[in-house]
Amino acid sequence: MHLVHMIHRDDRGLNTAELLGNAALAIIALIAIWGALQALGLDVVGWIRQQLLG
Repeated sequence: MHLVHMIHRDDRGLNTAELLGNAALAIIALIAIWGALQALGLDVVGWIRQQLLG
């Protein structure tokens, strides 16, 4: 089998690419949700800070 065919059939990197894509989509979703909450007047970061610091 030629080296090109072996490399083409090797899909070990596909899982990494899928995971990075899913992580990017999750980050975009979190930013969109955070932006929507701020647009509604909710200060999420301030609330979290208040909960953590008392």
